[in-house]
Amino acid sequence: MIGRLWAALAFVVIGLLGLEAAASCLPVASRPSLLHQASYGRFGPRGDIPENHVGVTFLGHASFLLETHQGVTAVTDYNDYHRPSRPPTIVTMNIAHSTHWTDAIEPEVKHILRGWDPKGGEAVHTVREKDMTVRNVVTNIRDWGGGTRRFGNSIFVFETAEMCLAHLGHLHHELSPVQLTELGKIDVLFVPVDGAYTLDQEAMSRVIGQIKPSVIIPMHYFGDATLNRFLGEFGSRYTVRRNDTPFTLLSRARLPRGGEILVLPGS
Repeated sequence: MIGRLWAALAFVVIGLLGLEAAASCLPVASRPSLLHQASYGRFGPRGDIPENHVGVTFLGHASFLLETHQGVTAVTDYNDYHRPSRPPTIVTMNIAHSTHWTDAIEPEVKHILRGWDPKGGEAVHTVREKDMTVRNVVTNIRDWGGGTRRFGNSIFVFETAEMCLAHLGHLHHELSPVQLTELGKIDVLFVPVDGAYTLDQEAMSRVIGQIKPSVIIPMHYFGDATLNRFLGEFGSRYTVRRNDTPFTLLSRARLPRGGEILVLPGS
């Protein structure tokens, strides 16, 4: 944690000096299981992502398939229910429920990033694979007894195509100044909008206000009624765009200036 505080202080000093970092968000210093017969989704890597773009496919619940120009694939909150048709390069997971993690991971997966430390400490990841870097910012989580499990969740940040995409995972609290500094400037934010199992929608709205992304992609909702409540709360502040398919292409050059909620079908 001391190392993270020094990273935060360094970032503030750089900002005061007016220097511009090479990446668009703050990098953080670095620190075999049985295959379950999962029910695979029909969506797989497309393999035709243009340069300076990232492909995003909503697999369902809190799982997204991210694809880069150089063929790197990553799936968020990897589990036994929502998977692509072919194993990805990188998987990230969180511990909250079985729909957010699994121990049944194909041997073809190169990087397995758990958002919690099974030994009870703080999970710290920084992985570079071709044109994608993945890192995490740890948060706490509620346990089943109503207490707090420290470092039980991670916000995973994917840096690619000159953008930073952050997946909030199973976030249970608003973010501290240190956590916000560790996140850096986020362009695209995957947000759980269930309003109950993670954060109520009013608190989640404050988290979005803390991060200030250009694009918000809702996830982790249970039917149109929950999604529409979220859109009703934010529709007056952001443009709402509904995609026809679960796949979209994103690029820095086409990020909306005024902020946008992009709804991908599939939850």
